Amino acid sequence: MRTRLPWCVPGDLDGFFGLFLDNAIQLLLIVVLCQQAVGLPLELVMGTILPGAAVSILFGNGFYAWQARRLARREGRSDVTALPYGINTVSLFAFVLLIMKPIAQRTGDPLLAWRVGLSACFVSALLEISGAFVGTWLRRITPRAGLLSSLAGIAMTFIAMDFVLRTFQTPLVALVPLAIILAQYMSKVRLPLHVPAGLVAIVVGTVMARILPGYERVAAGSTAWAVALPQGAVKELLSVLTPEYLLVYLSVTVPVGLGNALGSLQNLESAEAAGDRYAVRSSLLVNGLGSLVACALGSCFPTTIYIGHPGWKALGARSGYSLLNGLVIVALCVTGTVGWIFHAIPLEAGMGILLWVGMIITAQAFQETPKAHALAVALGLFPAIAAWGLMLLEQGLNAVGSSLLRLSQQPQSGIVLHGLISLERGFLFTSMILAAMGVWLIERQFLRAAGWAWVGAAFSAGGLIHAYQLSPHGLTSPLAVHLGSPFAISYTLCGLFFLGMHLWHQHKPEIASSHPRNTEGV
Repeated sequence: MRTRLPWCVPGDLDGFFGLFLDNAIQLLLIVVLCQQAVGLPLELVMGTILPGAAVSILFGNGFYAWQARRLARREGRSDVTALPYGINTVSLFAFVLLIMKPIAQRTGDPLLAWRVGLSACFVSALLEISGAFVGTWLRRITPRAGLLSSLAGIAMTFIAMDFVLRTFQTPLVALVPLAIILAQYMSKVRLPLHVPAGLVAIVVGTVMARILPGYERVAAGSTAWAVALPQGAVKELLSVLTPEYLLVYLSVTVPVGLGNALGSLQNLESAEAAGDRYAVRSSLLVNGLGSLVACALGSCFPTTIYIGHPGWKALGARSGYSLLNGLVIVALCVTGTVGWIFHAIPLEAGMGILLWVGMIITAQAFQETPKAHALAVALGLFPAIAAWGLMLLEQGLNAVGSSLLRLSQQPQSGIVLHGLISLERGFLFTSMILAAMGVWLIERQFLRAAGWAWVGAAFSAGGLIHAYQLSPHGLTSPLAVHLGSPFAISYTLCGLFFLGMHLWHQHKPEIASSHPRNTEGV
């Protein structure tokens, strides 16, 4: 007998509020960052980027809702929960701050930055799609700490630290909403009447902003009613699919795309542990196709399977919450009414949700890797910290009319500038390499550590990491062959040293027996 499945159950409303608020915050960040960091015209953001992003969200939400209902019918169950899905937060920040903003600053052409952002989304989509076919293999050859550490570095600095500083800059508006978020999410105790903590936090923050004298809200979007149907941006995308733009930012797009694919794979495992086993290939394939839909329609921001399936399942959400989220997001974006929400709700009111996301990603890097690999995760955080520090330094120098070039000409400044820039260039690759090397050193797998050191040498020789040029026009990373670079030589020597350790270790079996391996999650 075929199981009868309602399209919406009471738990779907709870799930909808949580997932909708998460996606709405992403849309708000897109509007604010694209205007303030990149300088994109409001008409482009509201009329092209948001509708494209909304359709990509509906594309995935619709599939995962259908997928959940199909699984429920096949197994004769009514408690199957759809995979949560939306815009990838890490990609959003990485693409805006590390690709689009530098291009806009260097060229003075925000539209070029938008087109290059489309190409970054395209590359990320291809990597996500490839993950559907090689995801298991990638996970097998790369230590989990290698990818999770690089993502945790972004989450801790570019996401969490920024929102922490903003929270303590406007505590009357932001601190109480943050406390509400943390109270429910950390304690896992629901609020009275099962009201979502995110909704309460936003209401409280909005009220505080209204009654607080002198509070200046961030302008985002337009309150004018304007129908904005999704538009094609394939021509703009094709114009920048050239080595000139694709190769320069591989150090950002490749780790982010691979991290997205691996993160989605881990979320599928999480869903299976909660009782819902979904097909890996189709789930990851649609994840990547959603990002392709996004860039084809003008959005620079990849989509992903979200963390949190067990939480939505515990709330009683099934398939309706996913489909409802996609439909509401599209309705708000194509009618222009999303601007009303942005004007009504201050950014600070919802920052707690994004801060929580940053905390979850950072904590996950330690929790989802073997305990013995915590040192490797910590090692991989340093490049991201350097990248965030360099960003703050550049902002400060620009504010006082100076530059990195001028600072480099003052050796008595006390700032180890060249080390800071070297560690920042291609920092996501560097993070992966350092963390992976750390894992294999901890495991006394010296030959594998040598292999990762030689990967660092190859990337240094190719200019993907550590290479940079300072000029009056700013900081650039031209891709070129740097076989004689100090970093290429140093990584090569490190690999040779690890190789020597491997050969020596082979003749010392008593050492191996005294160090039990812990390869869980590697």
